[in-house]
Amino acid sequence: MKKILSLLVVLTLIFAMTGCSSKPDEPEKAADKPAEPSQAEAEATQTAPEDMTVGFIYVGPIGDGGYTYAHDQGRLYLEEKLGVKTIYKESVPETQEVEQEIRNMVDQGAKAIFTTSFGHMDYTEKMSKEFPDVAFFHCSGYKTTENMSNYFGRMYEARYLSGIVAGMKTQSNEIGYVAAFPIPEVIRGINAFTLGVQSVNPDAVVKVVWTSTWYDPAKEKEAAISLLDQGVDIIAQHQDTTGPQQAAEERGAFSIGYNTDMSTMAPKAYMTAPVWNWGPYYVAQVQNVLDGTFKSEAYWGGMKDDVVKLAPLTENAPAGAAEAVDAATAKILDGSLAVFAGPILNQAGEVAVEEGKTLTDEEMLNMMWFVKGVEGKIE
Repeated sequence: MKKILSLLVVLTLIFAMTGCSSKPDEPEKAADKPAEPSQAEAEATQTAPEDMTVGFIYVGPIGDGGYTYAHDQGRLYLEEKLGVKTIYKESVPETQEVEQEIRNMVDQGAKAIFTTSFGHMDYTEKMSKEFPDVAFFHCSGYKTTENMSNYFGRMYEARYLSGIVAGMKTQSNEIGYVAAFPIPEVIRGINAFTLGVQSVNPDAVVKVVWTSTWYDPAKEKEAAISLLDQGVDIIAQHQDTTGPQQAAEERGAFSIGYNTDMSTMAPKAYMTAPVWNWGPYYVAQVQNVLDGTFKSEAYWGGMKDDVVKLAPLTENAPAGAAEAVDAATAKILDGSLAVFAGPILNQAGEVAVEEGKTLTDEEMLNMMWFVKGVEGKIE
């Protein structure tokens, strides 16, 4: 009997040891899959609004009346809605200085940092790896890391609508466009604007002048003047300042702004503008950080998300423009109008988008060609 009992004990130990060592790769595979945080874990990572500091790094001054001003309005909206503390730094160039400003903000307790210019991207990516416990958000770029999102808006939708206004207003059928840099973001906007123009006025053309600046009021105004000297009667822009608007006003022309409602800057010229509405996005993302539910993503919201929209038309807009814009807006919102749906011809008159096809997000994000009707080169 003792021998039997001893044998049973030995067998039990063998089975126990076998069970502990069988298929050792299975637990490792399971460990590779990140587990969803439990409610207790999520609650443990929550932060009270009064303990949250959020940093913003701007490429221009908050008083530019355009791009940086729009972001700063979003910051103020964030403060109002969530009660968090925000800090910001104006006029940070697209250089290594971004890294130092990020370090300064982390030292001040920032747990979320938004960098707002395309050229801030690589520096933000580097810092996100240095500070893994901080949530980073980069505007207009394409890179992400485990704790860094990128975000932008489908401004081309509002650009198309503003093109309708310009196409209905022009008498010379020549519209000027003051453009910043020849990158997909800017090219996509020029093309969308031109398609909007041609949807109501197939004979109109859009003349492009590059400034190689984001924020240089004098240079951007000079570029607009050069276009006005060529006979354009409307000025549109992809710039951070109101310089082009002021040039149009001084020369008795009309204008389409950008970034914010620029009606007070050129009341006799300005008709409307594609504008940013960053506040709701900032609130949603910071709330995620507060709740401990932040996850890195690539965000590209559109008019349906209220991130981009067309500013109210002024009395300078042509008769019938409001109705035409409203009709096109409804179609964009219900999905029946895609700005880059074929057939679309390129600048050389060749088919770039076939009938029945629509450009993918990837194709739009990498756009480096002009549609027919654009006069200018991608330099």
